[in-house]
Amino acid sequence: MILAVATIISGGQTGAERGALDAAIELGIPHGGTCPKGRPAEDGVIPAKFILKESNGKDTPDRTEPNVANSDGTMIFTFGRLTGGSKITAEFARKHGKQWLHLDLNAEATDYAVKCVREWLAEHDIKVLNVAGGRESESAGLHGAVKDLLTRVFR
Repeated sequence: MILAVATIISGGQTGAERGALDAAIELGIPHGGTCPKGRPAEDGVIPAKFILKESNGKDTPDRTEPNVANSDGTMIFTFGRLTGGSKITAEFARKHGKQWLHLDLNAEATDYAVKCVREWLAEHDIKVLNVAGGRESESAGLHGAVKDLLTRVFR
């Protein structure tokens, strides 16, 4: 199965979003996305190594909606059910008619999750992949889990 993802985007928040950006950088996949004005994140300022465009506002929807709209599909990674910003992301995907997939990494074995992601990317011919999900403070270890999963998907 050949995956044609050309770019990985996210808003740069801790957890799932940074895990995806770190995987992209490690694998040499172009990355980007929209982050809040001033680059705020729960741990301070989003590091400059992440090439992100600042939105006009500082709220979650100011970054989330453009990333959903500017992608071919969105993957939402959590430890548990969709809540908060992750739930808003799914609502924006429905609003914009975009493909989306939620994976609860507590419920899915890693090998199965890798298979699901590869099949979903291929089935929907995702070229620009938006990644969203839980913050590290609410889902300790999600950054590493997403980085590891996406590294396995694209290797």
